[in-house]
Amino acid sequence: MALSPGKLKHLKALSNKDGIIAAAAMDQRASLQKAIASAKGVDQKAVTPEMMSEFKTAVVRVLTPHASAILLDPEYGLDAAKARAPNAGLLLAYEESGYDNTKPGRLPDLLPDMSAKRIVDLGANAVKILIYYSPFDDPDVNDIKHAFIQRIGAECEFYQIPFFLEFVGYDPKGGNEKGIEYAKIKPQVVIGSMQEFSKPQYHVDVLKVEVPVNTEFVEGTSVYKGQKAYSGAEALDYFRKAAAVAEKPFIYRRPWRRNRSFT
Repeated sequence: MALSPGKLKHLKALSNKDGIIAAAAMDQRASLQKAIASAKGVDQKAVTPEMMSEFKTAVVRVLTPHASAILLDPEYGLDAAKARAPNAGLLLAYEESGYDNTKPGRLPDLLPDMSAKRIVDLGANAVKILIYYSPFDDPDVNDIKHAFIQRIGAECEFYQIPFFLEFVGYDPKGGNEKGIEYAKIKPQVVIGSMQEFSKPQYHVDVLKVEVPVNTEFVEGTSVYKGQKAYSGAEALDYFRKAAAVAEKPFIYRRPWRRNRSFT
């Protein structure tokens, strides 16, 4: 893929000496508040912005000497950004945490006091957006999301800052995304999303994607639960198909649970 000198400079700042983006993520907001509250045995509302910032700063100090970059949010992570090791580049989230649950389609929104220009001015090397996306959703819903990503891509293109797009699949019919029925369609959700957002009109530079299978339903894995959605060979083939359709560099989102690898 062709990269402008401006974007290439930022991507090098996010990479290690081998040209690999080995980034750590600490842009969690509501989920982190909930985790801290649980650990302290207090209500989530008792976790203050100062506590969030303090936690993120501690994590950044520990992790960034060993990472090529850190992903943070402007809401609680700006002090932490100043504490990162000199070797670590900076990605900043641009989206609101979560999604609009008053309407169908899990529609995204942007932080109201942020823009790609402001993210550049804060010293970041990349803009990161997370959206919930399914190729199986209503075409009108997806059209809104396509336009949303196009606008952000155009902003990033104008200010010559790399655009990292992270998408999370879901079942538009409200099914259980951890169950076997969703596991059966997950490869099509992931592969279809990668194919869509590799298109040039979005100006995405790096895709951050889910693995295309749920390994709890892959026969023969260490976490197999006895219900088969795919064989090991079929699962590996889905990984190959995902790589084949992506016309942009991509990073797999790390699953929350351990021991999900298989051979």
